[in-house]
Amino acid sequence: MNLERELLKRSDSTCELCGNTENLDLYTYENFPGAESEASFVICSVCKVQFEDPEKVVPNHWRCLNDSMWSTVPAVQVTAFQMLTRLKNESWPQDLLDMMYMEEELKTFAKSQMVSEENTTSEIVHKDSNGAVIEAGDTVVLTKDLNVKGSSLTAKRGTAVRRVSLVHDNPEQIEGKVEGQQIVILTKFVKKV
Repeated sequence: MNLERELLKRSDSTCELCGNTENLDLYTYENFPGAESEASFVICSVCKVQFEDPEKVVPNHWRCLNDSMWSTVPAVQVTAFQMLTRLKNESWPQDLLDMMYMEEELKTFAKSQMVSEENTTSEIVHKDSNGAVIEAGDTVVLTKDLNVKGSSLTAKRGTAVRRVSLVHDNPEQIEGKVEGQQIVILTKFVKKV
């Protein structure tokens, strides 16, 4: 049986990432630590375009990874890990990354495939008042009382803000919940824990 027929049978002729049944293609990783059938998977044109071109990514499309990240196909796991990592500034992917399990060898391979990607894009870095790098999911403490615009809430100095998300286009802003309300916080008024 040739590889394409084998993969279409395995996937039930659907995209192994989002479940789409139209415009299917095969995707194969080079230098994959395993058999060719483990290094390949069925992908639709929508997923393929977004996976190969970070500029065309529509974050909500990738909510499908909530299901496909549990695939037993190594190449699908690698792709899910890479996309969730790429989208971690959206806040919801961080929860999935925390739950996801991958063999260490596979995770190392997935990260090695992303290095060249990260070097080509100038990533915005969020830093706290002391210059420590803040990442999505971190906990920070407010260093000053902050009045929340459009609300009577005053976020008190010393308040811990857990599992912050990053504002992807502004290195001076993060988001987090204070007293159950989602607010934007300037990074110069926080200290990473």
